[in-house]
Amino acid sequence: MTYVKIRQILKKYPYLVIVHVSIVCLRLVEVRARSINFSLPAIPDIVQPPIPSTFESAFGENGDQLSETEQDPEVKPGLFQGDMALNNEIYNYWRVGLRWDVFPEKLWKNRTVPYVISPLYETEEYITIYQAIRILNFMTCIKFVPWDGKAKDYLLIWPVKYPSGCWSYVGRYGGPQILSLEPPNEKSPNCLGSEGRALHELLHALGIFHEQSRADRDKFVKIHTDNIIPQFKANFDKQSLENTTYTFEYDYDSIMHYGRTFFSISKSRPTITVKHKGKHIGQRKALSKTDCLKVNDLYGCLGTPPRYNRKYYHLCNFMGI
Repeated sequence: MTYVKIRQILKKYPYLVIVHVSIVCLRLVEVRARSINFSLPAIPDIVQPPIPSTFESAFGENGDQLSETEQDPEVKPGLFQGDMALNNEIYNYWRVGLRWDVFPEKLWKNRTVPYVISPLYETEEYITIYQAIRILNFMTCIKFVPWDGKAKDYLLIWPVKYPSGCWSYVGRYGGPQILSLEPPNEKSPNCLGSEGRALHELLHALGIFHEQSRADRDKFVKIHTDNIIPQFKANFDKQSLENTTYTFEYDYDSIMHYGRTFFSISKSRPTITVKHKGKHIGQRKALSKTDCLKVNDLYGCLGTPPRYNRKYYHLCNFMGI
């Protein structure tokens, strides 16, 4: 194909330039990330993330029963609400509904998140993770930056073998902080079919909890306790209404909302249903408008009145689903 012909095609289809540049950038970033010239911490096959002491669940407990009835990769028997690692302190703050501004040290400093993506991922898996990071870099004032080997606190995105699946710490925990995204195989569900799962866990790492655990959730959804596997009923606890206020309305479209059959005794028996017709829950495709606004608000990206930063308001309302 001649140079003149290429110019004619690009003139007719200018978006091809953007697609081409994006692909080239992704490939360059991939090569750069895989040529890390400093040592990473050793990641054991078995990791023991913290669990609240009041949370009556243990790794492997009735795991066979769960795997037979629930194949969602965010659902693990030994993690709080299926995919969150948090200690007693964070759990207690969550239960009483206190905001992160009570202890801002749990947020990432200077709105910056150093990260490393494991070289164990295949090219397509790596690109999926990187796309999720690019989305957050674009739609928020938070900046995910490649770890320079010096920062004390950083996100270590890794295919942990046990507990496998998709899970993350909530907020900044300190030191090398694991975010697990399990690659697909014939026995495991897929954390990397799209960037949606990665976005969900990245929001946990930034400090965002599940939407259906809000104190006011009973106005919007119904929890079917009889359909929940008994030992996992605590996963449907909600925050205390007494101390909780919310800046944003309840969000059915949130990427942080449980699906209909999470922790169900049977795929045919929902554990959570909506109270407003036409609403759907559990999507893992993209950030909702409220997801985007919520994380921007958490990190002060929206500014304060009367000088709100309209840039991120517009981005969230235009780009969010």
